[in-house]
Amino acid sequence: MSLLVREEIELAKAEVTLKVTSLARGTVAVAAGAVFGVFALVFVLLTVAWALNSAFSSLWEGFAVVMVVLLALTAGAFLFAWRKFKVGAPTPTMAIEEATKIRATVTPGSQVDR
Repeated sequence: MSLLVREEIELAKAEVTLKVTSLARGTVAVAAGAVFGVFALVFVLLTVAWALNSAFSSLWEGFAVVMVVLLALTAGAFLFAWRKFKVGAPTPTMAIEEATKIRATVTPGSQVDR
């Protein structure tokens, strides 16, 4: 019987190891994709800036437009995050109410509204 239990434990270890290895490889692939995506975004923004420079026949105006758009997007993202964080931590009011009812039920000599 103990041999069977040991073999089941070894099987479980092997299965978990295989799954963890697969998850680790997937995580590395996502990280690599994210890095390549960031570099691609930089090149897209540079391409837009150079295209605007070509359209304006200037060396700096395209980069200025791209910079202003990026600053506006940054400010918008921070304002959105600030509004969401201003709400505060969520309070589990229903769970607190249930815990209060349970405590009142368990406590001797107390009455509970039903």
